[in-house]
Amino acid sequence: MFNNDWDIILKEEIEKDYFKEIINKVNKLYKEKIIYPKKEDIFKALKNTSYKDTKVVIIGQDPYHGLNEAEGLCFSVKDGIKIPPSLRNIFIELKNDLGIEIPKSGSLVKWSKEGVLLLNSILTVEEDKPLSHKKLGWDKFTDNIIRKLNEKDEPIVYMLWGNFAKSKKELITNPKAYIIESNHPSPLAASRGFFNTKPFSKANNYLIKNKIKPVNFDLN
Repeated sequence: MFNNDWDIILKEEIEKDYFKEIINKVNKLYKEKIIYPKKEDIFKALKNTSYKDTKVVIIGQDPYHGLNEAEGLCFSVKDGIKIPPSLRNIFIELKNDLGIEIPKSGSLVKWSKEGVLLLNSILTVEEDKPLSHKKLGWDKFTDNIIRKLNEKDEPIVYMLWGNFAKSKKELITNPKAYIIESNHPSPLAASRGFFNTKPFSKANNYLIKNKIKPVNFDLN
């Protein structure tokens, strides 16, 4: 299903009735309405970033709901799509923090291949209806992904941006975990506690301290 070690880690989870119910509901919805991301990209975060390779986790709420924006990775949009305001603010902070020039593309696929798990809590959405799949049960599945990561022996950095992401903090109890909390990068909140928090350098400094290869956050 994921073509990596998540298949073993989540084997019991995907065999549970609640998960099968979600998949059945979602398959039906894809036939009836316009749903994002593309069906083959629902689990892209897990497919791109194996359990073994996960060293940074960024938690989002649900996929972008505009035409062809979502690509199955939180905050990420496909090549050629206009960069949304929150993502632009992430790129501004990236430049302020690490001096990396703001990329022309809003796709974060490179990060996902660098060990950054870009996990939305809700994995699907109906076009132009944010949080429309909030009650499907996806959060039960994705919360269990976080619980599995919490069991890892290796240190993991968690970036919790905004109140929704911070609500997942209770799932992260591993003493080796490093949690970076801030306001959401949205235009409404970024200047009140996201800008100048330096999450990228903090993450890499922690990884280096623990003898883990730092993330190359350069998307150019």
